[in-house]
Amino acid sequence: MINKEQGFTLIEFMVAILILMVGMLGMLQAINVAMDKNLENTFRNEAISLADDRLMIKRAKVFAAISTTTATPPKILQQRYARGILKNYSVQEVVNPTTSLSKEIIINVSWRKKGSIYSHSISSVVSTFPP
Repeated sequence: MINKEQGFTLIEFMVAILILMVGMLGMLQAINVAMDKNLENTFRNEAISLADDRLMIKRAKVFAAISTTTATPPKILQQRYARGILKNYSVQEVVNPTTSLSKEIIINVSWRKKGSIYSHSISSVVSTFPP
């Protein structure tokens, strides 16, 4: 006698569910990695914006008012919101005299994410005309 019942057996069903589950877990992991990288880029963009703001403040000063750094400058703690998250940034400003008529301004911004330290540095040279 020929069995004409058609359908999936329990084992076929379990294998199909297992394959779907592995695929869904892979997709969830990809979404997790994408969100982590996006947050990392957001923190970096905030650091770039912070460094640019600090550099523009320094460059807006009169040349004589920009004091050169003689010792290790202190780090300034700056807090910024990035996607609703309050993030601490450490800012260090260094001014080196290159010549008697020019100075180099270096702004270093660093921050922590998941135990790792990231940093961004920006620099500019300001000059004055001879008297």
